[in-house]
Amino acid sequence: MSDEIKLGQNQYTYRNLVDWAKTPSGISWNEVAGVAVGADGLIYVFARGDYPVLIFDKAGNFVNTWGQGIFTNPHAITPGPDNTFYCTDHFDHTIRWMTSDGQIKMTLGTADKPSSIHGGKPFNKPTDVAVDQNTGDIFISDGYMNSAVHRFSHEGDHILSWGAPGVDPGEFSLPHNIAIDTEGYVYVADRENHRIQVFDQNGGFQHEYTNVHRPCALRIGLDGLMYVGELGFQGVVSQLVPNIGPRISIIDRSGKRLSKVGENGFGTQPGQMIAPHGIAIDQDGNIYLGEVSKTAGNAWLDSMENVVSFRKLELID
Repeated sequence: MSDEIKLGQNQYTYRNLVDWAKTPSGISWNEVAGVAVGADGLIYVFARGDYPVLIFDKAGNFVNTWGQGIFTNPHAITPGPDNTFYCTDHFDHTIRWMTSDGQIKMTLGTADKPSSIHGGKPFNKPTDVAVDQNTGDIFISDGYMNSAVHRFSHEGDHILSWGAPGVDPGEFSLPHNIAIDTEGYVYVADRENHRIQVFDQNGGFQHEYTNVHRPCALRIGLDGLMYVGELGFQGVVSQLVPNIGPRISIIDRSGKRLSKVGENGFGTQPGQMIAPHGIAIDQDGNIYLGEVSKTAGNAWLDSMENVVSFRKLELID
């Protein structure tokens, strides 16, 4: 399917390249949960299906695949030191630290042994990882059946946790993605509370951004901006409400929205999105977007024929 629609505004306008990734015959995905740009410049796609990690070069050419037989339900992938990756599997309640060729260096959590529901201890359906580039400390959002953020050392020792179910500062309703800025502040996409909360590394609340709707994907680019994938409507009551997504919002530190990438609503038509779930930004400012389109679209779409689960949004100079 060819889609040359341009999305976004002003200096944040992108070509919508839904056919960018060239997968070989016999290799495919069901849907894409996460994306990462490696230190090697390659694009690592974390997918649900028979081929969990698919690797592409900058031109979209297929390079390799790995992860078969390791993951139960890929959820997020985060670059670590020395071109490694933290892969979050929320069905078996683990985070695996992987080499770029698919070897397991460390596993956080015990497969199929979740903590108590909303008990605050690691892990019950964790969702994402952020890494402090200076210390190597690991911060984990947790998650679907918990309401916490956990901090671990680079060696995998638990340092502290914070959070509880609720709507007040420091409380969460599905902490879904997590990121760290260059000053070390921790940003949490508090999805069902429609906000992004910011903390210091000991869990001290700093401030929040509330001009987002169901923030699902969250990354901070090299430009210091927040790239936020918003899911849009939930249920019949908000199905026809305009201007809430699905889309990507680019937001600066003051909270000003600089661009809405995708304003065409929910669906499978050119330029539309279904469920932004994982974002990565390369050094040139291009965005790679994974969408859990089949999971989110199954109840609302008559056909899955033209469903898009991965695209490159190429920044227009």
